[in-house]
Amino acid sequence: MVENNYDILGIVEGSTKKEIRNAFRRLALQFHSDRGGENEQFIKIKQAYEDLKIGKKYPDTDIEKIRNSRVFSSDNEADVRRKNQILGQQLSKEMKNAEEWAAALNRSNLTATRLFGSKTLGEIELERKANGALSIKGNFMAGNLTYDGSIVMQGSITSPSWTQEFRTNIHLTKGDFKFINPLETKYKIENGARIIADNGDIIIGNVFGRKYRVEDPEGRIGIFQIQEHRTHISAPNGKIIAENAVNTVLLDADTIIILNIEDDVTLSARKILFYGGKFTHDSVIELKQGGSIRFFENFSIQGLSGDAIIKLENGKKIQLFDLKTKKIKDLADEFISNKETFGKNATMVGYGFTITYDMLDNLSKKLNKKQKSSWASKFGFSKN
Repeated sequence: MVENNYDILGIVEGSTKKEIRNAFRRLALQFHSDRGGENEQFIKIKQAYEDLKIGKKYPDTDIEKIRNSRVFSSDNEADVRRKNQILGQQLSKEMKNAEEWAAALNRSNLTATRLFGSKTLGEIELERKANGALSIKGNFMAGNLTYDGSIVMQGSITSPSWTQEFRTNIHLTKGDFKFINPLETKYKIENGARIIADNGDIIIGNVFGRKYRVEDPEGRIGIFQIQEHRTHISAPNGKIIAENAVNTVLLDADTIIILNIEDDVTLSARKILFYGGKFTHDSVIELKQGGSIRFFENFSIQGLSGDAIIKLENGKKIQLFDLKTKKIKDLADEFISNKETFGKNATMVGYGFTITYDMLDNLSKKLNKKQKSSWASKFGFSKN
């Protein structure tokens, strides 16, 4: 026997609107995640309540769920693009309303809670707290949101893959942006979304971009174009703390603390603290004047991709390969007398160590000098 929406709420068929509402509230208190309940069961209960409000007795079947999903797909590419364009417009309009609502509360220094979106679009809950922070519960999927204060997020952030017009942009003019327990919840940021905190920190989990091939628009066989949706996280005057950055990502901050870097990731910062064991191909560190890179214990630089690049603010570039073939102790002897900073034996393997901007700058000069000398010798040139 198929369970209907009355069964889900534990009430008899034909119950009044008041009885339906009371049943939902009772079960919501029991199963809401904020009270330690099961999130899936709460979603099921909430959907049953929403259905009964419009007189719908049975939940959607699997086929109906696919038909009503938030991202449309079919064999007709033009139809897909048209429907998704409408979806993006609707989501962006909702987030514009949310932005104006939050700004009005901020100006009046009031607290309130409100849902934005719909069952079709997906609902997202915003709450302005007494301390001025904005709480967001639900998945942020498209549109702009600027807020003059901190944001606390419970949900993932993505951006439409079918268009750049409605790309997700979250901008904090002051305050911090952070996920709630990102390592445990596995909330993520992906697909070309942007988060900017002008004067605060950003504390997040995993960050993903997207890069894919599309067929040649002129129909030439075997010819493809590469399109990318680079996810951009920026805290120019603060810190970014993240777990993994993967596949077409840019992190820009004064300080970046990160675990792993994989596949076309750029880190731009004055200070970078690197805890992981992955720094793979096509990735770049842009180190600012006076900065440093700290590699931590139980870590071997020999495991890093040799073609990854460190760029200095003065325009010089150093391949990670050149560091892998050069002992840190040699650099330390040239620049500082306090060897304890780099470990007792201070090699590139097995110890935590720091590489400063000045050390890399000087290494670049030596490598260039050595390269010029090699070319001069090869072609028989000599100094006069």
